[in-house]
Amino acid sequence: MNVQTITEQALKLDPALRAYVAEVLLESLDYEEDFIVSEAWQQEIQKRCQEIDTDPSILIDGECLMTELRQRYL
Repeated sequence: MNVQTITEQALKLDPALRAYVAEVLLESLDYEEDFIVSEAWQQEIQKRCQEIDTDPSILIDGECLMTELRQRYL
């Protein structure tokens, strides 16, 4: 399987699964952070990631959210 095929298949996944794949891929990169993140933010990031992993249904597609907001407030 080549990169193009993998990318095409990944883009067909539900948004929550795409987010999970992206998270795994990003975590697999061996890089040094360009900035220092406070302990409080690290804990908040971990908390949010755990919430998403526990219940991916809480994710809202950005375009759907914008459509709903436009309908509600415009």
